[in-house]
Amino acid sequence: MNLTFLLPFPRCRAPVLSRTVTTSRLVSRFACVAGFLFSCLSAPASAFDFQDVAQRAKQLASESFKKPDVALPPELRALDYEHYHQIRYKKDRTLWHDAKVPFNVDFFPPGWHFDQPVKINEVTAQGVREVRFDPNDFDYGTNKIDPGKLRGLGFAGFRVRFPVNSATHKDEVLSFLGASYFRALGKGQHYGLSARGLAIDTALGTGEEFPRFVEFWVLRPQPSDKQLIIYGLLDSPRATGAYRFVLQPGVDTVMDVTARLYLRSPVGKLGLAPLTSMFYFGRGQHPDSDDFRPSVHDSDGLSIHMGNDEWIWRPLSNPKRLLVTSFGTTNPFGFGLMQRERDFSDYEDPVLRYELRPSAWVEPKGQWGAGRVELVQIPTPDETNDNIVAYWVPDKQPAPKTAYDFSYRILWQKNKDTRPPELWVAQTLHGRGYTHAPDGSISLAIDFAGNPPPDTNTAELKPEAMVSVDANGKLLEQKLIRNDATGGWRLSLRLQRIDANKPVELRASLRSDNKGISETWSYILPPD
Repeated sequence: MNLTFLLPFPRCRAPVLSRTVTTSRLVSRFACVAGFLFSCLSAPASAFDFQDVAQRAKQLASESFKKPDVALPPELRALDYEHYHQIRYKKDRTLWHDAKVPFNVDFFPPGWHFDQPVKINEVTAQGVREVRFDPNDFDYGTNKIDPGKLRGLGFAGFRVRFPVNSATHKDEVLSFLGASYFRALGKGQHYGLSARGLAIDTALGTGEEFPRFVEFWVLRPQPSDKQLIIYGLLDSPRATGAYRFVLQPGVDTVMDVTARLYLRSPVGKLGLAPLTSMFYFGRGQHPDSDDFRPSVHDSDGLSIHMGNDEWIWRPLSNPKRLLVTSFGTTNPFGFGLMQRERDFSDYEDPVLRYELRPSAWVEPKGQWGAGRVELVQIPTPDETNDNIVAYWVPDKQPAPKTAYDFSYRILWQKNKDTRPPELWVAQTLHGRGYTHAPDGSISLAIDFAGNPPPDTNTAELKPEAMVSVDANGKLLEQKLIRNDATGGWRLSLRLQRIDANKPVELRASLRSDNKGISETWSYILPPD
């Protein structure tokens, strides 16, 4: 582990009729032409596919980057969060509103932070057509906006609707809005963390580059379809990319992602399958302000299933300065930013409902090779900022102008989050060491829950704790007891920090009969 601190479709060509033919031949020719035309009109929408987008990405990479020259009208640029989200796309204008298909698509207007247009196309058996921006398709709420002044602008993004919670109502299940950000929902979930198409130079001193999706192609679904296919073209000063998204809404909404990248020039750090979330405070970190809520976060930990089959859990924090940690492995099985606290009492917020925010689990497809899962934690003064980022960094970066292919699946989960098969960390508690004479020590309590090893009587299980502390900490006391209130196990640690200006790194896991029976708790105690 490394620890770092840093401030047209192809056109249909019909057979040519000769001028002099017999009657039988003429009938035959017309039958041929009619059959050909029918095949063109009834051809599946896949006649436009990933290779078409990849070719565009390759061409873009051979050209200099062109920054969009866009100037929004003052009434759109001056919008704040509340007023921007008052602007809604009219229900009777949504894509496929009158069609008997399970999906609808509507669109985000430009405004607020979203000042760069995104071209959006519909793909059908008849070809590709651009969905044109019409300011009269929006309801502007209480905003004093003249739609006549907005002509010629473009969409900022789009959202997809599907009846995931009720058979009679199409719920929002996916949105693309801003740079390469997207987020999805499963049944009974509320929006929380986001995913991105690509991260470049995150947490480097040179500054982060934010690639963005500049064009989308949405394939018109059939009435019986349970999935929606979307293609995206990504562009930035140093990278281009082609993406294929297959959305399958459900209890756990699933997105299969296929990508091909081209670098215009080398980058400092390439972050694949990035996830972005928020952690303000939680059970393991008390807020600086007097907040009545026990916890405020979209995710409470980073989970990693390493290539050697080890499971790691890193509780999230809101550090006082930028904190970057990484976990090196080869061919990881998966990683994700997870929300494990699922009770309303964990948050006591009836409006924001943090207990309904999804976890996002990334499963690589194929061999990703050697690299690292990197976690970036950024200080935040409140809950309005996304301050957590996690992504995969390959050891070998692609050469400029060379295709780099990778694919993965994202599962947006709530009821059955991906977890280790045996014991996992339910919560981490942090406080001052409990002694009669305060000595400046620090106390940590880690609760393990889950399933005991197969063919094991839980009542007879007598695990032992394996604990390690780095050179900046001194372990004063450790105790593992059965937690009769939860049916799990509590590991209590008391330690002394040697240098208050440096972090302390700790690891702990449970074993029985010399076999690991839990995931590894990997914890960073930030500088005091």
